[in-house]
Amino acid sequence: MTQPCTASTGLPDAAPLSAAVLRQFDVAGPRYTSYPTADRFIEAFGADEYAAALRERRDAGASAPPLSLYVHIPFCESLCYYCACNKVVTRHHERATQYLAYLARETRLQAAQLGRRAAVSQLHLGGGTPTFLSDAELGELLAMLRESFDFIPGGEWSIEIDPRTVDAARLASLAALGFNRLSFGVQDFDPQVQKAVHRIQPAHQVFGLMADARALGFKSINADLIYGLPRQNDASFERTMAQVCELRPDRIALYAYAHLPERFKPQRRIAADELPDAAARVRMLSRAIATLSDAGYVYIGMDHFALPDDPLAMAKRQGRLQRDFQGYSTQPEGDLVALGVSAIGRIGASYSQNAKTLDTYYDLLGQGRLPVVRGLALSRDDVLRRAVIMAVMCRGRVVFDAIGEAHRIDFRHYFAAEFAALGPLAAQGLVRVSDHDIEVTAEGWFVVRAIAMVFDRYCRENRTRFSRVV
Repeated sequence: MTQPCTASTGLPDAAPLSAAVLRQFDVAGPRYTSYPTADRFIEAFGADEYAAALRERRDAGASAPPLSLYVHIPFCESLCYYCACNKVVTRHHERATQYLAYLARETRLQAAQLGRRAAVSQLHLGGGTPTFLSDAELGELLAMLRESFDFIPGGEWSIEIDPRTVDAARLASLAALGFNRLSFGVQDFDPQVQKAVHRIQPAHQVFGLMADARALGFKSINADLIYGLPRQNDASFERTMAQVCELRPDRIALYAYAHLPERFKPQRRIAADELPDAAARVRMLSRAIATLSDAGYVYIGMDHFALPDDPLAMAKRQGRLQRDFQGYSTQPEGDLVALGVSAIGRIGASYSQNAKTLDTYYDLLGQGRLPVVRGLALSRDDVLRRAVIMAVMCRGRVVFDAIGEAHRIDFRHYFAAEFAALGPLAAQGLVRVSDHDIEVTAEGWFVVRAIAMVFDRYCRENRTRFSRVV
């Protein structure tokens, strides 16, 4: 079983890395929202294998922990050039009617394999733009989910918000539907950056919606930001960070922009010569970390920050932090049922992904089949390496005895090659290796993904599909 990510020593306090080190780590690498990563999924793991995993969970009975649910709503009214999500850009809102009908079919199929109204402690609606759905359609979706699953009291019910698609009345409707957590897509407040990525949303609009959300009693309001976008520079991003500190969301997700135009067509509209270079990206990250630290935020890890009294910060202090497909999470390690086109789930020691196009998704469900088209059954080595990588990503520390006892291995013997690979990183002051543990240093946090990659046996084979480490 994967070990929980436990509390780290706190916020990195380090100057930006040298130009030589930046050049060394200006390489592609996974974000490790899962291990193995989704590029390892295979078509040999399909609907039948996924159904078997659901039945195995059913047979565990009351011993199975509560589920998490993820629902993917692919529709957006307009195109953001940076976006790498699976989406359908349309202004035809009637398309949601058909999509909800097929979501209902998928939900019933999955629930039939689970065999009972499984308990759910977490729901997340992502996309796309979940608020593309009307209030009535969102109500229909939630009613449909509650028919098949038991939403337990005190759960986390969250939805991603495009500030351009909601107002105070819509936020009140979301609260009335039972949502208690929101995530606002901010990305950047600078007008020139917004123009470059085709996402114009004035700062005053976001500030007003945040005030409305607080007045309505939403908890753990998150703001998503991206550094490395076109036309960003040190001064402009520092202004954005100052505005974010004034906005003071409970949580902040600060992502590095992944420019992969060969994979994501919308990114071809971004002028590559307007992108900040690796040194500028790390300066932005360094200054953002310092600014948020001064403002009282706890550095959760890699790309997440939270106020000290937020459940995410408390989970870190209490050793309960996990990392999943939505990033860092407070939920105990457990199963994720994913619904909708392209959605990725986790049941037991397996991952699964639905069809990526609406036509295929609809066709499979029309045949009465689960729309899973690929996935992976994890090997014993996969489960072990996942434990190590998640300890690196969440805590910044791997304790040999804890991993060895949980997985019945001699850690140093099993990972002899990895210890050799850590040598140069230790010599550079990015990690410390002792007789009993490995610890990421303050400087090492800037390239923590590269440190985790040492333990990723698949990443040695193919890095081309991933974003840059810095």
